[in-house]
Amino acid sequence: MIAITAALAAGSLTLTACGSRDDDGKSSSGDKTTVVIGVDAPLTGDLSALGLGIKNSADLAAKTANKKEYVKGVEFKIEALDDQAQPSVGQQNAQKFISDKEVLGVVGPLNSSVSQQMQKPFSDAGLTQVSPANTGTELTQGDGWKTGNSVRPFKTFFRTATTDEIQGAFAAEYLFSKAGKKKVYLIDDQKTYGAGLAASFKANFTKLGGQIVGTDHVNPDDRDFNAVVAKIKKTGADALYYGGEYPAAAPLSQQLKDSGQNIPLMGGDGIYSGEFPKLNKKAEGDLATSVGKPVEDLPSAKEFIANYKTAGYKDAYEAYGGLTYDATWSVIEAVKLAVEGNDGKVPADGRKAVLDAMAKVKFDGVTGTISFDEFGDTTNHMMTAYKVTGGAWKPEYSAAPNVS
Repeated sequence: MIAITAALAAGSLTLTACGSRDDDGKSSSGDKTTVVIGVDAPLTGDLSALGLGIKNSADLAAKTANKKEYVKGVEFKIEALDDQAQPSVGQQNAQKFISDKEVLGVVGPLNSSVSQQMQKPFSDAGLTQVSPANTGTELTQGDGWKTGNSVRPFKTFFRTATTDEIQGAFAAEYLFSKAGKKKVYLIDDQKTYGAGLAASFKANFTKLGGQIVGTDHVNPDDRDFNAVVAKIKKTGADALYYGGEYPAAAPLSQQLKDSGQNIPLMGGDGIYSGEFPKLNKKAEGDLATSVGKPVEDLPSAKEFIANYKTAGYKDAYEAYGGLTYDATWSVIEAVKLAVEGNDGKVPADGRKAVLDAMAKVKFDGVTGTISFDEFGDTTNHMMTAYKVTGGAWKPEYSAAPNVS
């Protein structure tokens, strides 16, 4: 880890009233304190479709708060950094956010492996982090969660996405009981997210009586999967479960079908992207799970969807749009609580005040009621299974699995 100076750890957070700023950082009229919400996501590269959806949805939340003057005397500004889905870059970005005294909260990242390199610096600096997409259970409950000994490792980390423990259980239940698949070949991409999700799926699928007929690991940068596809064919699997993301999942699925195996590939929220069926000419019938109910079906999301369209973003809000808006709004709510508890002004120790307020945050968000438990996990455990039908993801089934 890069060392954090005492000054940064303390935050150097005295914020004086200053003019609000436009997109060029220039002061405009008004006597408002600028509060920056950092956003970390892959804005370039293979996963940029998801990352840009995160950036835009956070931007919309900040603009909405400013338009409503939701926190009197405060102008919110988004500062987005590209982590390229690389843990080392994410760690560098964390230091940039920490060194900017106006940053009182950070939304992101997309990848659990990136988050692992950001959590300790943020914790040392007392800077609140809310991820709309990280599902790695250990991020909030430590490695002991697998043996029932969950301990929160970093008090600054929160998320609006649920855990892979819950997602894996839901996927196994759906594939075994709803889709009727009993023999599954299991592959993961060896990254934190993919490996964790595959492990959770395996544990729950076998508990239900399902059979894992083979396992394998692939490189997330690979695009030629003919060797592993040949292995799958020999096992008689009636489904393939993939722990990983859509850039590799799409060609894996297509090569599976090209080999004559008419079985579905199923994955988690990492493959639930509009890019998956675009990259895969034989995606029909493939399955994915994602956090929450479909945003398009939620009455609570109508305003978000309409405002996103009106804002004219050229990129779709994608799988994490609603969760990102809620993650950003949770920081805004915490700032509001901190300001209201300090005679209408941003406290001198703004980061501590925001962090302290996060435990009290509760509001009706885009994806439902938003609040956090003692681990910083969302209290909303709703999941949805999707199937590619007619070249696009369509919701099949929603439930909140009971994970003991």
